[in-house]
Formats: sequence, structure tokens, C-alpha cells
Amino acid sequence: MQGPLPDSSPAAPSTHAALPRRHWSYRFLLAAAGVFVVWMLLAGSLNPQEMAVGAAVSLAVAALSLRHLVLLDDLVLSPLLPLHLARYFATFFTALIHANLDVARRVTAPRVRIDPAVVEVHTDLHSDLGKLWLANSITLTPGTLSVDVKDQTLLVHWIDVSPGTNLEVATREIAARFEARLKEFLR
Repeated sequence: MQGPLPDSSPAAPSTHAALPRRHWSYRFLLAAAGVFVVWMLLAGSLNPQEMAVGAAVSLAVAALSLRHLVLLDDLVLSPLLPLHLARYFATFFTALIHANLDVARRVTAPRVRIDPAVVEVHTDLHSDLGKLWLANSITLTPGTLSVDVKDQTLLVHWIDVSPGTNLEVATREIAARFEARLKEFLR
């Protein structure tokens, strides 16, 4: 049997150096619990068989990804975490609905008018997990696509930068709605 895994991987980014390290078993349990919650939400049932299979799958997924779970050190655990997550997802789904309606309007319009551009969006999130979550939030809302992340800057392809748009204000708004919520539970 293999011995305990080290607390940090040699390839860990430098942004993690100043953060307190959690033991691998803590990360494992946190990941397994997170996967189990998602499993149960997708299953939509409290059937004991569903729960048993969900627990087994959750443990297997956490075990297979153990070497990559150092990102979970960026998660701020507090009793308010469920509230912070609920607020983030409410913000995300609101933005998702608005973005989908905007893209649907553009698709059904007799003349599609778009003026795409790649813009730089500065973020105040410093953790790798925070920047990853922000980039994915932007990408998952139609009309925007995160192309690259360099230090504190995300390159975002934006479907419509209308003439006269104040790019500085507009690009800040792309990330601001998500970033404020993410700061509540990510370093």
C-alpha cells in the first residue's frame, strides 16, 4: 500500500506558497463530499441504492483526482459557505438567463448585428481556483468566451462591443458580477 501523499505537489503554482496547506485526507473528504452533493442533486432521489452508488462514485472520483486537489486549499470554509454558494449561483443563473435571451434575440433578428472583440478583464482574485472559476463563469454565459488567463488578466472574446461602448467600464462589468460573489468563498 502506498504511504501518505505529500501536502503539496512539486508543480504547485507559486500563488499557493503563502496559503496554509491542508492535509491530503482533508482535501479528499472535501472533494468526495462535493461530488456526492452534485450526485444527489442530479439523482433527485433519496433512494438508498442511489446514495450508495453516489458515495462509491464520489470516493472513486476523489481518489482518482487526489494529486490535483491542492486547488481546494483556496476554498474558504465557513458556516456561511452554503449561503455564499447559493448567492453565487443565483447571480450566475440570472446572468445566464439574460445572456441566453440576448443571444436568442440576435439569432432571431432579421439582420444579425455583431461587433466582436477580444478584451482584457482585470481580476482581483488571486487564487488559481478563483481565476479558474471566474473564467468558467464568463465562458458559460453565452456571448462571452474566456480565451486565456495571464496573471491577473483574463482575455475574453465578447460577441458584441457596440461602437461608443466604454470598454474599460464594460469589460469590468463582465467579471464584476461574478467576482464579488466568488470573493465570498475563494481566496
